[in-house]
Amino acid sequence: MAFATIGAGSLRVFNVSNNNSENDHGSHSQSKEHIRYEAFSNLLNQHNVIVDGAEVQGILCGMLAGGMTLDDQHWLEALSDVTNQGEAFHRKLKASIVDVYDEVCQQFIEPDFALQMCLPDDAAPINERGQALTHWVQGFLLGFGLHQADLTGCSEDVKEALEDFTEIARMDEQMTEDEASEQALFEVVEYVRISAMLCFNELGKSLLDSAPKPSVLH
Repeated sequence: MAFATIGAGSLRVFNVSNNNSENDHGSHSQSKEHIRYEAFSNLLNQHNVIVDGAEVQGILCGMLAGGMTLDDQHWLEALSDVTNQGEAFHRKLKASIVDVYDEVCQQFIEPDFALQMCLPDDAAPINERGQALTHWVQGFLLGFGLHQADLTGCSEDVKEALEDFTEIARMDEQMTEDEASEQALFEVVEYVRISAMLCFNELGKSLLDSAPKPSVLH
């Protein structure tokens, strides 16, 4: 998962503007009072869902960034189709997924690049964090494709970001536990985070014009 070896020509990670984050990779850790990767992933595993929390959140972000309307009542069914063989989620898990969805909606409309990705804590082994990132990106591409199959009308920035996401999703080389790898991973996470919001800003339906109805569990 040698993110540092991704060519600058195909992946513009090292040109990401850090206007909304500091350069030190430890200064922008994910806020765990919001989406907690370990707890969410454990809950998914307890109910025999084969993906982790990063991939589920990535799918939801991809759906929204791809243009899913907020009055679409079938997003939960679509998620179960691709993660749970079409089986309905257990009530407790469904409530947690709805919470994640509502949180992502809120973060997309907040200013200053507010999206917080559901990834392992910074204290987790670097390869565990790298693998979770690839899962998140794979999920985003899946969710995005469910609602935006035709990219001809997309800007070049969005097209390039999606190409880069495809490259990141394929990364499987092991990283060494050193400062250079930490910095490379941090920069890729930031690039993915900002690019996901770029996609939403261009293609996502306005969350402000169509406020989400309260989620109701059955």
